[in-house]
Formats: sequence, C-alpha cells, structure tokens
Amino acid sequence: MKADDVVVPLDVPKSARKRYIDNYLTITRNSGRLMLFAGDQKVEHLNEDFYGVGIHADDNNPEHLFRIAGQAKIGVFAAQLGLIARYGMVYPDVPYLVKLNSKTDLVKTSQSDPFSQQWVSVRQIADFCSNSGLNILGVGYTVYLGSEYEAEMLRQAAQIVYNAHQYGLITVLWMYPRGKAVKDEKDPHLIAGAAGVAACLGADFVKVNYPKKEGYESKEIFKEAVLAAGRTKVVCAGGSSKDAESFLKELHDQIYVSGAAGNATGRNIHQKSVKEAIRMCNAIYAITVEGAGVEEALKIYHSK
Repeated sequence: MKADDVVVPLDVPKSARKRYIDNYLTITRNSGRLMLFAGDQKVEHLNEDFYGVGIHADDNNPEHLFRIAGQAKIGVFAAQLGLIARYGMVYPDVPYLVKLNSKTDLVKTSQSDPFSQQWVSVRQIADFCSNSGLNILGVGYTVYLGSEYEAEMLRQAAQIVYNAHQYGLITVLWMYPRGKAVKDEKDPHLIAGAAGVAACLGADFVKVNYPKKEGYESKEIFKEAVLAAGRTKVVCAGGSSKDAESFLKELHDQIYVSGAAGNATGRNIHQKSVKEAIRMCNAIYAITVEGAGVEEALKIYHSK
C-alpha cells in the first residue's frame, strides 16, 4: 500500500492530510490491515485478566505490556494515557493509540446500563504527543449501543472522530451492543448494525465481537458486518484466551474469508510470558499484515 492508496476522509483538513496518510500507513504497516495489541483491559476487567490460574506471573505488572509492545511486531499498542505517560519514556519507539474512555465491569448490566465517559480530550492528546515526543498514531473510544446512555456516547464518539481527524490521527471505535435492551450481544445482524453505526460516525476502524448464531459458521455470517461498515474497516476482538492454533485459524478466517481488516488482541497475547507473547504477536502480525497462512504463523509461534 502506498500513500496514493489511502482514502483520506474529507473531514481531514488539507494541513493534516500528510500526517493522516503517514499515520495510516504506519498503523497498518503499509498493508491497509490493523494489528492492534490491546492493553486497555486493566480498567475494563480490573485484575481478573492479569493475575490467576493460567496467567503468567509477569502479567500482573503493567510494564509487561510495554515490554511486549517494545519487542514484538505490532501495528499499534492501545492503552490509557496514564499508562503511556508512566512508561512511554522507556519505550519511545512503540506506536501508540490512546484509549479515551474506559469503565470497570463491577456494575453489571442487570444493575445499570453501561456508560463509559470520555476521560481526556483529543486536544489534550495532541498536546501530549507534542510534549512527549511519543509516536501517537490514533485514538480509540468505546460505544455501548443499546444502552440507555447511547445518545451521549454517540455524541462523544462523533466529536472524537472529527477532532482526531483535525490532527491527522487515526480513529478506532470499539462498538459493543450491550444493555438491558440487548438480548444477544453476538447476534450477527446486530453486530453488522454496530459496524454500520461506526461508519456513520466516520471511524477509520471499528472493533466488534465475532458473531455467533446456531446453525451458522461465524466466518460466513461475519461478512454482513464487513459489508455494512463500508469504507470503515472492521477488526475483530480477540476475546478470552484459547489455544494458539484455534486462535490463529479463527483469525485467518476472519480476514481471508469474512473480509475483515485485522484484529484487536489482548488476553491471547499478554497473559503469556514476554517471550511467548512476542512469538504470538509475530504470528498474528504474519497473518494480518504479511498475508501468512496458519501453518506458517504456527511455526513462528512455536519457534525458539
């Protein structure tokens, strides 16, 4: 992929077009596909995903995430501004995406519909980028469609996308149908609708869950979401940890059967030791960015 291949949205001003193109090519490693290493879960899932049976002891230390991101092949590392500010000086070469909102899972949907308020502004991120000298490529934000608070989250998301584009930053929206009104979060038609909403908001990428429906293959029904997103590219959430072969096979199906444009993976990477996590990143990168098959990716994962 070259600079002329990047479709620049019209809300990117002329003065920011070059930066947008550079950021887009960098974040996708000139492939048009995104390998996003998700490090935002220390808020979302508290310590459940970082300490316990089956989780490497190093994962309890936030720096574990940065050690992986600093040594592995990735497109971008997503985390909250506070973590990046605390560790970025030691890992200045990591490509970063700042997650602008997060919430814990302590308040359940049965108690209250989810609402994840924006923490910091795009302007503050732009200032931080200038002052820190770090490689900030984009911003991310979560919307819970179906929540009684969705109107406010949609308004915030629209403002974030527009403002980010003023600075040439890439935008990724996490779009999750969730709330008392949502009966099935994995319904393929609903996930396709969520992808379409992200397109209406002007997002560059949308992160959604892999759909499930009894009697259907996920890789086939996921095509609806990819088409519904149009020029907004779809990436799939990695989900809970599973064995490497199953994960990589599913990832390959998502991209090369369904037509997705990448992945956003957290637990299937960071719950491992640094060395194993790096190999997993490199295997995911090989499929996502380099067009590798599952067997080739598995060889990378099992290499020493």
